[in-house]
Amino acid sequence: MADRRPHVALLIETSLASGRDILRGIARYVREHEPWALYHEPHGLTESAPSWIGRWGGDGIIARVQTRAMADELLATKIPVIDVLGVVPGLPFPLVHVDNRAIGRMAAEHLLERGIQHFGFFGVRGENWSEERYAGFGAAAARIEKQVALCELPRDAMDRRSWERVENKLAKWVRTLPRPAGIFVCSDQRGAPMLEACRRAGVHVPDEVAVIGVDDDEALCEVCDPPLSSIQADHLAVGYQAASVLDTLLRDGRFSAKPKLVTPETVVARRSTDTLATGDPAVAAALRFIRERSAPDVSVDAIAARSGLSRSVLQRRFRKLLNRSIHQEIILDKIKRARELLTKTNLPLAIVAERAGFKHQEYMGAVFQARLKTTPGRVRAAS
Repeated sequence: MADRRPHVALLIETSLASGRDILRGIARYVREHEPWALYHEPHGLTESAPSWIGRWGGDGIIARVQTRAMADELLATKIPVIDVLGVVPGLPFPLVHVDNRAIGRMAAEHLLERGIQHFGFFGVRGENWSEERYAGFGAAAARIEKQVALCELPRDAMDRRSWERVENKLAKWVRTLPRPAGIFVCSDQRGAPMLEACRRAGVHVPDEVAVIGVDDDEALCEVCDPPLSSIQADHLAVGYQAASVLDTLLRDGRFSAKPKLVTPETVVARRSTDTLATGDPAVAAALRFIRERSAPDVSVDAIAARSGLSRSVLQRRFRKLLNRSIHQEIILDKIKRARELLTKTNLPLAIVAERAGFKHQEYMGAVFQARLKTTPGRVRAAS
């Protein structure tokens, strides 16, 4: 094999961000080490191995092995295989995948940092990766002696039942949760249905229920309303480590029977968890009103009227719970809106200022300079 490049097949779906990140990680390893000849055929996660794999005379395979049938096809090739999914138990392949229990713990810690102490988990029934995320989430909640309410649906729930029935079932479950609550959805794909269920239940996100997903699939997260916070599970590192394991296996035949687990990277916080849980209903109502309104003329008096308290009483409660004034909260909310528009769109600065609730572009610039020590233009340039 010293006289030619190793020939490696990549049986990894490209329909999800996780699969594309694994491919990027493999590509990074190959660029940094000995070049490989890579064979990749785009396909979906549930598809079997391609028909040509049985006749292929390559050196190695990196695959997301979804079914026992696919595993049998790969075993029959007698070619070294690295599994980067881990959903089929008992396979003889080296396994590299994300640490699902650590992902669950990170989700719980993110919600706990926001003062949330009631928890729910929305998972996929019968999937080990979902069950492991639930276990990690539940273990973190147990440290503060809290239970996690569980809602699971089959993977094909949307195919077997009408969308309306599924959404109504989810909404019924959401209504049972004590509030404020935090819901961990097992993947970003389940984020949009959960947020719609919250709307049907008449529950405000994020002040009454905060929602967080997994994989930071930017397209899926940004299309949610509000945009979905999500854990970066670091599938790029999974791809990189899988290529490293295969490289070692091809060179000297060694591999560890122990799975290599990749710890999650970080939480990408978006509006679905942009809250600070409070048991004070008046302050919660004021926070909701601030987030719902972006007009430059929104006043402290109008917010107090919405909360049902006098201005002075609401100010005292606000400072006690949040350590800042109502006016400061209004400014912070406008800054968040403006930063989101600056980094996610190419709208002119004047339009950004208008949509974020500033009186005009110059005022937005002055606020950014005073609060952030920078300008809106620099924020956009750095994104």
